Formats: sequence, structure tokens, C-alpha cells
Amino acid sequence: MDTNLVPHDHGDNISHAISHMPDMDSFSDAAEIFQQLADGSRLRILWLLCHCEECVNNIAAAVDMSKAAVSHHLKSLRLHGLVKSRRAGKEIYYTLADGKKPRLIHQMVDDFFQLSCPAKGLHNHP
Repeated sequence: MDTNLVPHDHGDNISHAISHMPDMDSFSDAAEIFQQLADGSRLRILWLLCHCEECVNNIAAAVDMSKAAVSHHLKSLRLHGLVKSRRAGKEIYYTLADGKKPRLIHQMVDDFFQLSCPAKGLHNHP
């Protein structure tokens, strides 16, 4: 945005902010990630996977949902890069994905619920 188009000059605050504003694609990407957190069931699943690695059956039991519903949420979380999976025999295990964005989401979720991560020291979580 051209800072010369700002109708009122109240100092350099808005000009400075505008010069550092991410592009629209970055905001769209962030909105897609935040949409993953907008569903309470998906947020519960994500919270659980921030703190442990589990299979669909155990996740479904822990959050009192059907395996099909949990699988649907896991697919969405995985497609958005928030969780990862690994196969061990016939089981597929899910946990928080590696990377800066998943770690930031983990920290934000723990901060929101005012928790200290129970998995610290057990995994490579922040």
C-alpha cells in the first residue's frame, strides 16, 4: 500500500507498519492455518497431538469422536502442515509436525489454555 494514500497524517506509525506488512498471499496462508483452529473438535485433536503421538483409534477414544470424524480432521490438519504421520506395521501414528509454524501454534495453544506442555522433555517439542 502506498503510504501517500493514507488520508490522515498522524505521524510515522502507520507508514512504518505498512512498510513491514506482509503481502496478501501471506495473510491468506495465515487465515487458512487459523481456520484449522476455528473448529473445537479439531483444536482438541491438535492439542492432544502437540503433547503425544497416537493412532486414530486412541485419538478417537480420547476426544469421544468416531474414527471417521477424527480421520477427517487429521487429513485437514496434515494437509495444512500442522500434523505429520508415520506408519508402524498396520498402525498410523500422528503427532505435531516439525517446523516453525506448528511450534508457534503449539505455543499459542498452550499459552491460551495457560498450560505448561506436559510433553516437554519427552519429545522435541518447544
